[in-house]
Amino acid sequence: MRVNEKYSTLPAEDRSVHIINICAIEDIGYLPSEGTLLNSLSVDPDAKCRYGLYFRDGRRKVDYILVYHHKRPSGSRTLARRVQHSDTPFGARSLKQDHPLPGKGTPLDAGSAEPPVDYHEDDKRFRREEYEGNLLEAGLELERDEDTKIHGVGFVKIHAPWNVLCREAEFLKLKMPTKKMYHINETRGLLKKISSVLQKITDPIQPKVADHRPQTMKILSYPFSREKQHLFDLSDKDSFFDSKTRSTIVYEILKRTTCTKAKYSMGITSLLANGVYAAAYPLHDGDYEGENVEFNDRKLLYEEWARYGVFYKYQPIDLVRKYFGEKIGLYFAWLGVYTQMLIPASVVGIIVFLYGCATMDENIPSMEMCDQRYNITMCPLCDKTCSYWKMSSACATARASHLFDNPATVFFSVFMALWAATFMEHWKRKQMRLNYHWDLTGFEEEEEAVKDHPRAEYEARVLEKSLKKESKNKEKRRHIPEDSTNKWKQRVKTAMAGVKLTDKVKLTWRDRFPAYLTNMVSIIFMIAVTFAIVLGVIIYRISMAAALAMNSSPSVRSNIRVTVTATAVIINLVVIILLDEVYGCIARWLTKIEVPKTEKSFEERLIFKAFLLKFVNSYTPIFYVAFFKGRFVGRPGDYVYIFHSFRMEECAPGGCLMELCIQLSIIMLGKQLIQNNLFEIGIPKMKKFIRYLRLKQQSPAHHEESVKRRQRYEVDYNLEPFAGLTPEYMEMIIQFGFVTLFVASFPLAPLFALLNNIIEIRLDAKKFVTELRRPVAVRAKDIGIWYNILRGIGKLAVIINAFVISFTSDFIPRLVYLYMYSKDGTMHGFVNHTLSSFNVSDFQNGTAPNDPLDLGYEVRICRYKDYREPPWSENKYDISKDFWAVLAARLAFVIVFQNLVMFMSDFVDWVIPDIPKDISQQIHKEKVLMVELFMREEQDKQQLLDTWMEKERQKDEAPCNHHNPKACPDSLGSPAPSHAYHGGVL
Repeated sequence: MRVNEKYSTLPAEDRSVHIINICAIEDIGYLPSEGTLLNSLSVDPDAKCRYGLYFRDGRRKVDYILVYHHKRPSGSRTLARRVQHSDTPFGARSLKQDHPLPGKGTPLDAGSAEPPVDYHEDDKRFRREEYEGNLLEAGLELERDEDTKIHGVGFVKIHAPWNVLCREAEFLKLKMPTKKMYHINETRGLLKKISSVLQKITDPIQPKVADHRPQTMKILSYPFSREKQHLFDLSDKDSFFDSKTRSTIVYEILKRTTCTKAKYSMGITSLLANGVYAAAYPLHDGDYEGENVEFNDRKLLYEEWARYGVFYKYQPIDLVRKYFGEKIGLYFAWLGVYTQMLIPASVVGIIVFLYGCATMDENIPSMEMCDQRYNITMCPLCDKTCSYWKMSSACATARASHLFDNPATVFFSVFMALWAATFMEHWKRKQMRLNYHWDLTGFEEEEEAVKDHPRAEYEARVLEKSLKKESKNKEKRRHIPEDSTNKWKQRVKTAMAGVKLTDKVKLTWRDRFPAYLTNMVSIIFMIAVTFAIVLGVIIYRISMAAALAMNSSPSVRSNIRVTVTATAVIINLVVIILLDEVYGCIARWLTKIEVPKTEKSFEERLIFKAFLLKFVNSYTPIFYVAFFKGRFVGRPGDYVYIFHSFRMEECAPGGCLMELCIQLSIIMLGKQLIQNNLFEIGIPKMKKFIRYLRLKQQSPAHHEESVKRRQRYEVDYNLEPFAGLTPEYMEMIIQFGFVTLFVASFPLAPLFALLNNIIEIRLDAKKFVTELRRPVAVRAKDIGIWYNILRGIGKLAVIINAFVISFTSDFIPRLVYLYMYSKDGTMHGFVNHTLSSFNVSDFQNGTAPNDPLDLGYEVRICRYKDYREPPWSENKYDISKDFWAVLAARLAFVIVFQNLVMFMSDFVDWVIPDIPKDISQQIHKEKVLMVELFMREEQDKQQLLDTWMEKERQKDEAPCNHHNPKACPDSLGSPAPSHAYHGGVL
């Protein structure tokens, strides 16, 4: 057993103590005698380690933390476990020994009861010992700390030394900066002047971080190689690999390193899933607020990015990437680009809305509806309890509909379709710039290799299958007599298989078929639940309208439509928010039972299920109002009923577009305000408060002291674990759907999305900096499957907006009337043209109004919104020719609009190149410079070799004289051979 010679805090007389004995005291719980060991461990322990950021020696930085739960026997004192495993590979495994420290304690009294043996905890401890021993063999350095302020929680600090960092950086092909720098091609002429002016204008809104200005020089990067270390600037080895890179390297080692037990190979993901370790995470760089806080990247991010007071500033994306990694950096870069692109969309939406306001008094159809002189009597909105009503009573709704149903709406729909295409192209170009600046070009191979590690659940399922297969084989061998030769072969096969039996077993579609069937049935059932809820809300609207129509108050009866619509939308909003949370959990569960092999596969399947369910949940009520409400009503005397008593809803005389606007605006704003902001602010605050109360209960007497003196890894352990970017992307994708899918009915949607995103960026930033543990940095070139979802929504938006304009609004009927039926080329008479007549004597029995004289006169003919033949016609109440003319125009508009906008979007896609020209030139320049660098290096090597050989040759050919007899040739006249010297160089 080697001795931990670097344990310098021990006094000289105690330095011969083996780590094995120290561990034995801790495991058994012997009472230590008063000696120098405890004192040496407790003399200002945090002076050098900077409260947990470094090892106890104050030199080695903590790159990663493993957390585990441990149980101590009650009523006994234990030795503080701050044991280093950095020098001996037996440090972790020595914990299995149980020998007391000689002369340093006495065993517990013989009469005292022994603590019960917890085999489950012992199994976890043995797994940890083996795993940590394997980490030591991999080259990592470990230090244990169980004397923490958190009761029953131990920490293993991990440090990667220089040789391990170099080895893993070469293995992962990490691009690191070389000594070579080159000039970036600068813009010239007019573009240079414009960029300089823009730079001066935007300087106040730039974050106060280094390198926020455009750089004229760039450092050439190259995949790290230990053979070519001379190419890299290694003047400061401590900062050559930053904290993000160091934690990534350690995490790759943790994933690759395994411990074996019961023929099962367990990596860090399996150990975490099985509770052997409670958590694993890299440390934050330090505190982010306080007067005496040492300056660090986390504090800089908090001051220049994560505070609401800097909402007007650009994001320090490069610093975000440096601290959190490329994957998170790309998310915030995408969110920033999306928010910027919402600015022109918001401006155009406001202009469209103001155009509607300005032309409201000039809209002839709404003026005719409000004109009392027309005296149009409308048919009842429900059977028996509802009476006849005047069209002029819907004046306010008709005027408000013009705000969102005017010719500018069509222009705005086309604009938003082109905006979506431009946004996608702009993001692709921005993504390429970031890939260039972050040295991610040519990254595909490494990305697949890193993400191909099997998940813990997959490994466990494979183990279960392999054990079942092995047990079946044993049962077969019992019934089949085997000779000695077969037994010998079986033993050899088992020995060769070792602990990797699971490598030969894979999950097939037969194993996953029950999960696939469960997924299909569950998704269909949940979609059916969503439709059933929408149907329930429809029944509520119908019954509530009938109930309010029976009210004696005129004010209540005059506001029936607004009251019913508002209350129904609020019910829809509450149900959507609740089901969103439920569907998110169900989607995760359905993905888990599929047991995907890799994290990438798990993430993609989860995203697909969650998006499908949340898409249906969020947009089904809106789809109903846009395309189904008022379409299947029937006519007076022959209405369509559900459940034999509820009559289908009708649209208002001004159309359903106004109601669609109300539905969309309330759901969109409600989701953003409640779900995206309130939940994201309130739930973390509540969880933090609960953790505070638990900590106070665990140590009420020393709570204040523990808060002040907690180590960095203890503080980070109390933060929320990072759960991935799926929830963040999902809420933005759903919002993107609200902005693009039904924008024809709500031009102000981009404005409200912009206001929400300004808050959302700082909210997410604050959550990442202050509320979450630091996530492991993950390299990524793009936003993955989310880009395809965005493109799909953009294509779908064109189709939906075409149908909204054509079938939901009155834009097409107005055009048809204007060019086919108008006598004077104006819209006068349009309202009368869209209304059909009904003879009240044709009502079905029991459906006529109970109070036919409610308006003060007897009604014989009432009007309803439809294109049908009048009651005095031969084919009364049949669909008229006008209906088919309008329908043909609507379908023609859908076809023309869809193809025209699709063509324009594809044209924008074709015109704007995916890779900016300057970036492609810089990438080519980097390749040329790299080739020149290596060619020059080879030339220098060859020149140095030629010079050395020339010197050797001149030395061999030197003239023989008495002063230098050794330089003379031998007796045969041949010089000494020189190839032996050359062999050491070549």
